[in-house]
Amino acid sequence: MKSGVSSKGNMKTYHFLPNKYGRELLLDIGRIEKIPNFNFGAEPHQLSFYDILFIDKGTGHFMLDDQMISLKRGTIIFTSPGHTREWHIRKPVGGYAVFFERDFLNLFFADELFLYRFGFFHQYRKPTSLFVTPAEFSTYLSINARIEAEIKNLQNDSSHLLRALLYQLLVLLNRSYAKQNALQSDTYIHPDLFRFRSLLEKNFSSHHRVVDYLQLLRVSPAQLNKLCRLYMGITAQQMIHHKQISEAKRLLRATTDSVSDIAYRLNFSDPSNFNRFFKSVTGLSPRQYRQQY
Repeated sequence: MKSGVSSKGNMKTYHFLPNKYGRELLLDIGRIEKIPNFNFGAEPHQLSFYDILFIDKGTGHFMLDDQMISLKRGTIIFTSPGHTREWHIRKPVGGYAVFFERDFLNLFFADELFLYRFGFFHQYRKPTSLFVTPAEFSTYLSINARIEAEIKNLQNDSSHLLRALLYQLLVLLNRSYAKQNALQSDTYIHPDLFRFRSLLEKNFSSHHRVVDYLQLLRVSPAQLNKLCRLYMGITAQQMIHHKQISEAKRLLRATTDSVSDIAYRLNFSDPSNFNRFFKSVTGLSPRQYRQQY
């Protein structure tokens, strides 16, 4: 991967290199089979930036958190910062990777929550991948080719064109994702839901109840639940539970921390409460889940 690397425990995190082309550019693209030191390994690793993989050859599967994604032509995989990735390859994999920092779009649109408009990012309930038709895949590859050509011939106004191409790519992908997952495809979503999702990403380990977020959002419980049901198909409390379980699963898979340590890290009052909560949602105890994966 063309990025810096840091480690926390046994987990490597890859960071974006903004000045790779001699000037700041918060977007990059490349053929994954040609990117030097690209991590195709089975060991868990994370990215601190956004990444979209367009697989056009190879077989095997890809783990993104606890989702197993088949690798074949037409597969598209979405990684948000902090997701845990693993490759399990049978035949060599090839395709494009489009990766970017959040500020490449957020600063331009003057909206720090802009990327929450797209259903496939910061997703922990529905799939983090797509499998599209050959015609759709060809459309996405053609946009990738235009992004790649522009980066190879950077000009003073290239960032504007690249931002437009990335936005086009994200909107088209969002339409495909919404269609496959029975979601609303319009990128307009009520700003209070954006704010809730953003707060949940930051505070899920310390804020376990809806009331904790209501105080930050200054909305009523009925209003927040109405928005969550409308756009996410579940209640606000269910969203909190899904995020907590997603993080608990990640820690059980990617670390050797004891179940007790994970319980306290997620701010459960004692391990028995964590065990009951985990089993009530997944049907497995934390230890059974760890053994299974």
